[in-house]
Amino acid sequence: MDMRTIIKGLADEAERQQRDKAWEPTEADRALAARTAADLGAAVGPAELRQELSAVERLEDLREALAVIAIATSRVHGPLAWLLAAASTALSPVLHWRAMAAEHGFAFGTIEAGPAQYDDAEEAVRDLRNLLTTLAT
Repeated sequence: MDMRTIIKGLADEAERQQRDKAWEPTEADRALAARTAADLGAAVGPAELRQELSAVERLEDLREALAVIAIATSRVHGPLAWLLAAASTALSPVLHWRAMAAEHGFAFGTIEAGPAQYDDAEEAVRDLRNLLTTLAT
């Protein structure tokens, strides 16, 4: 399953939990969601600008997005923490990517990601940003 599909599933679950009154985000949740959404938007900007970047820059930005999620997860408990942790897990394949050739064949099990994989991961981050923006309101 691709990263976007997983993030969309998380968005559906969050919407369902709120609709069923199983989860009512607190003001602190909303503030953290807003801050995290803004930071994700800064890490992975508009799709039109991404294609011009090198694989190294795209990978750096995706890793930054993962760091944003990790920091946010460390600052919250309950459903929002669980949502962020699941999103982090969905995006974790990024941690196994490399954007540079492996000298002498040693790469610690990393793989070179292709343009479609970068596109999927960046769109998944944007989808998560949109979900968090919705939660913040």
